[in-house]
Amino acid sequence: MGLLTFSLNLTLDGCVDHREGIADEETHAFFTRLMDESDAMLWGRTTYEMMESFWPAVARGETEAPPAVREWAVKLEAKPKYVVSSTRNDFPWTHSHHIAADDLRTGVQALKDATPAGVLLGSGLLATALDRLDLIDEYRFLLHPRIAGHGPTLFASGLPGTRRLELVSAQPLRCGAVALHYRRGR
Repeated sequence: MGLLTFSLNLTLDGCVDHREGIADEETHAFFTRLMDESDAMLWGRTTYEMMESFWPAVARGETEAPPAVREWAVKLEAKPKYVVSSTRNDFPWTHSHHIAADDLRTGVQALKDATPAGVLLGSGLLATALDRLDLIDEYRFLLHPRIAGHGPTLFASGLPGTRRLELVSAQPLRCGAVALHYRRGR
């Protein structure tokens, strides 16, 4: 069984708006390495639609991008992508698959069981639901040196209790962001 790793950009005040992070070659290389370490991506419908509207064109070379950004896009294009949705079941982007939202625990557990190198989760709202189900094993955050002053924020709708995490590593990047790796305390 593979691990479910939740990974996201966030600011010092917990904002997870993708426009608030530093998007440079080093941060894209960080997320490319994370993606390389897993067998699949897992998103909610909203994140999938945001990603689908931009990254395929970058992968095809239709949108100008630095080498690290293009590398991310090409690898993302080839990676299996699983989407949790209750409102949509057609996901035409290459290697995309639907997971029904009505039995989230069973669907995501089956994905973990079938994915030995693990699954990389990249949706904040979906992470809240999966954390409530005790399905997240690791957290890999890129903490940016910014205070956004707005939301959305991480776990804004709350969790049933405090999550105890064990620090695996903390690595500063040249841009001032810090890559944080935590494992769920059991």
